[in-house]
Amino acid sequence: MEKLLGIGVLLILMGCANSKSSVKQAASEKSYSIAYNIHLPDKNKDDWEIMRMNMDGSDKKNISNHPDVAWTYHAYQNRLFFISDRDTSYRCFFLYECDPQGNKVKKISDLRLEDSWMSTRNKGKEMIVTGRIGKAIRYQFFILNTSTGAYRQITTDTAAMYSDPCFSPDGKKIVFSYKKNRRDKSTHEELYLMNVDGGPMTQLTYYPEDNPSAKDYGYRAGSARWHPTENFITYVSKQDGRNSIFAVTPDGKKQWKLLDNPDSDGWHDWSPDGQWLVFNNSDNAETQYHITLMNWKTKAQKQLTDTTYKSQLGPVFVGK
Repeated sequence: MEKLLGIGVLLILMGCANSKSSVKQAASEKSYSIAYNIHLPDKNKDDWEIMRMNMDGSDKKNISNHPDVAWTYHAYQNRLFFISDRDTSYRCFFLYECDPQGNKVKKISDLRLEDSWMSTRNKGKEMIVTGRIGKAIRYQFFILNTSTGAYRQITTDTAAMYSDPCFSPDGKKIVFSYKKNRRDKSTHEELYLMNVDGGPMTQLTYYPEDNPSAKDYGYRAGSARWHPTENFITYVSKQDGRNSIFAVTPDGKKQWKLLDNPDSDGWHDWSPDGQWLVFNNSDNAETQYHITLMNWKTKAQKQLTDTTYKSQLGPVFVGK
């Protein structure tokens, strides 16, 4: 009888734990929406717009709706950041922000940006971006104040290419893609790690040069994202004929393929609580791109988009 009572209590406790987990997951899902980028070739040859939808794929809306090249790479809570050439010449990018509905559009800074991912720290007050000044200073990192627009340059090797920076969860380090000579087309980028205040750079990835995709166009190691609660970094690499999401620990000692989907998986983002992964994927011929959401705990995946648009890329989580 005591054993049966003990089993009963255990089952009740397990049920409560599962119930709490379900409630927590549901609350997490309601806390975020997803912004992503679409191409509208019918308007003009390079009209990129920003879409927003709920995490179940409902309520899709074009929130940029402007004949510019607009692309979102990052959000902090309900501040959605994007690059745009709307006030300048073609593909001359500057940083803007808006709310999740596309309202309150504001230019952040007069620093011209390269087309690159970005990241924030200090509750969204500071952002690391890949910027340029004139023709001489290209693909360098800058720390930018998202309130005042002031910025300071933190890399100075103008022969190199620094791109796709991402802060560590504590904001003290950055992981990024680096190419020693940006003009040398025979070399490629790898992931590196360094302190925000400079210091030594540590190489994290080593692309397998004997891979069948070694000579193909595409990422070797790019668009790195740091998992907010677990100690690993994810990135995109084209290997074995398709783009896939890989992972590496910050010390570089462990590397693995995060997803083993038959399709090509690419640009991605982690929800701030670490419970969700959203990414764009396509058939290997890249004829149709979709946005897919994955529950990190259960590994269940759900396609959120249809074929209304061919190019649906670069999803980010944004608070409601």
